[in-house]
Amino acid sequence: MAKRSLYQRLRTNPQVRTGLFCLGVLLMIAAPLLGPLPGPGFVILFPAGLMLALQNSEWAKRVYVRFKRRHPRYAGWTDRLMRRTSAARRRERDALEAIDGETPENRANGD
Repeated sequence: MAKRSLYQRLRTNPQVRTGLFCLGVLLMIAAPLLGPLPGPGFVILFPAGLMLALQNSEWAKRVYVRFKRRHPRYAGWTDRLMRRTSAARRRERDALEAIDGETPENRANGD
């Protein structure tokens, strides 16, 4: 059995999870404030804050899923910025289907 990392062990503590969630929210709030400054501040801070918030809050996960369903284009951008592996798999699968000429609508209709 593999030994869990210190970060994984600390995340089981509710106070640490709350602190990490608050840090994530603060990073997301700070991102637009640093956006006008030269450099990639927004592109680094916002995804990092979003990842911390999503990892440590069930409420944030539910809100993010609702956002993704309402605004799939913007959700694709955030998935790409956060380098989510599920989004990368989805893009690869869609690219392969585009090469084969098969679309999700054709698959659903049995064509």
